[in-house]
Amino acid sequence: MKRLFIKTYGCQMNVYDSARMADLLAPIGFATTETAEDADMVILNTCHIREKAAEKVYSELGKLKLLKTAKAAEGGRMILAVAGCVAQAEGQEIIARQPAVDIVVGPQSYQRLPEMIAKISRGVGHALETEFPAEDKFDTLPEHKTADGPTAFLTVQEGCDKFCTFCVVPYTRGAEFSRPVAQILAEASALVAGGVRELTLLGQNVNAYNGPGLDGAPSSLAKLIEVLAGVKGLERLRYVTSHPRDMSDDLIAAHRDIDILMPYLHLPVQAGSDSILAAMNRGHTADTYLRLIERIRAARPDMALSGDFIVGFPGETDKDFDATLALVRAAGYAQAYSFKYSPRPGTPAAASTQQVPEEVKDARLQALQALLLSQQAAFNAACAGKTMKVLFETFGRKEGQALGRSPYLQPVHVEGAAGLIGQIVEVKIEEILPNSLKGALLHQAHSEEALAD
Repeated sequence: MKRLFIKTYGCQMNVYDSARMADLLAPIGFATTETAEDADMVILNTCHIREKAAEKVYSELGKLKLLKTAKAAEGGRMILAVAGCVAQAEGQEIIARQPAVDIVVGPQSYQRLPEMIAKISRGVGHALETEFPAEDKFDTLPEHKTADGPTAFLTVQEGCDKFCTFCVVPYTRGAEFSRPVAQILAEASALVAGGVRELTLLGQNVNAYNGPGLDGAPSSLAKLIEVLAGVKGLERLRYVTSHPRDMSDDLIAAHRDIDILMPYLHLPVQAGSDSILAAMNRGHTADTYLRLIERIRAARPDMALSGDFIVGFPGETDKDFDATLALVRAAGYAQAYSFKYSPRPGTPAAASTQQVPEEVKDARLQALQALLLSQQAAFNAACAGKTMKVLFETFGRKEGQALGRSPYLQPVHVEGAAGLIGQIVEVKIEEILPNSLKGALLHQAHSEEALAD
């Protein structure tokens, strides 16, 4: 067997894609390894969303070139590949800047990796594939995918047609595309048969899902969730990332009616100022977003809300930023992600002449994160003393300890639960830690309370 090392950057979809690349290469003799030093092939599965993403990749490639050279000196060979969104955006430039790279492949073309490997193995230079192929890549990937634990990601939708002015996704992932329900159902069933108890459905705009249903007619995400809820052994469903414009009535109703759909929703708003939202081409206002949240919470009162925020978008004034703070206070988040705006080459916002000074961005980010962290702390504090169903996913740092997730996606540590990996168990939350909750198995908590009495 040859050894394969994949380093994954960025989003959950890249995590899913890395696993599928490993599945794809296993039949041609590649088994995964934990370190690049041991590998016969290294894949950097890259993300282009964050600042200086490409430069970080080139820095990593410089290190890998040394490993590749050392392996060659010992009579071996290392195939070096760059995949993902930086590969899509940079293309031939990657090979020009770092000739040690053998393969450059975009996120819509990695199903062609075996033939690309065969090409370079014949000594035919480099292999480059950054087109958006007409065929569905999922049709050529292995039918079944294994999982390493009781939770797994499952891509159901890719690409984006929204063209937010700060975002490169439409250019690196292409137009919106939804997989057929039958194909998703088959993969989900295989995962559950392999021990998965919780699935997170993935898409750049996952709630824009409209793939062919089992009857051939277009299906909504809500209808897909209803079908998956019938998979025996599947106990939890989540989905990410949603766009406010695609939060349909039937999806809101699904949160009310489908028990295994967890009460956690990542619904990015990005800003609270209508003028900034318009400049971002978000297609919604602060008011429509807040009214949407009211409808969601009316359907599911215990919904934990998560979001994304960008501060310092070109043209953002103090008044605009104050509007973002006001929206955060009105919405109330269980957790959220916030970032300083950084230009992405080729996007409309990058060409704006109204760039905000870095020191202003820094100050605004600190103020926003302080507010978001206070809301997260308040949400977690309200969980103290409650009993929650926790899905145990892995062992904790201490002997006998297990780590799981609450329905609201909070990490929960429990002593004496190491034998419960893969099970959903009732846990009483006893302590609120900075980044997690600490609980006790319900029967243990009752025993301790009885002893105290």
